Amino acid sequence: MPTIRDVVQVLARHDGVDAVIVLGRDGLTIDATARNGMDPEGLAALIPPVVAACDKLGGAARRGGFGTAIMEFGGGTALVAELTRDALLAIFFRAGTNIGGLLYEFKRHRSAIAGLL
Repeated sequence: MPTIRDVVQVLARHDGVDAVIVLGRDGLTIDATARNGMDPEGLAALIPPVVAACDKLGGAARRGGFGTAIMEFGGGTALVAELTRDALLAIFFRAGTNIGGLLYEFKRHRSAIAGLL
């Protein structure tokens, strides 16, 4: 049976992925891999406030709680998604990376990944 570490490694092998982080809602890293000078622990600490703001936005817009966010920046894209009530997944992509295929696969296997936690 695969582990969450196996999932992190498989996701990190996709073209254009600079970091994959599985973290708790408290901002502590559960598992991570990163390259190109990215600091997974530092990034993990910044993600929960973003998710909390998205939860508030979803509530105010009557859309429900946070599920998935895709954020585009000048130097790339970030995907942040809820795996379980207590765990999140963040994937950071380099600029110009086509994230469509990986996003589709993630949505398809989200519950299986969550089951590994």
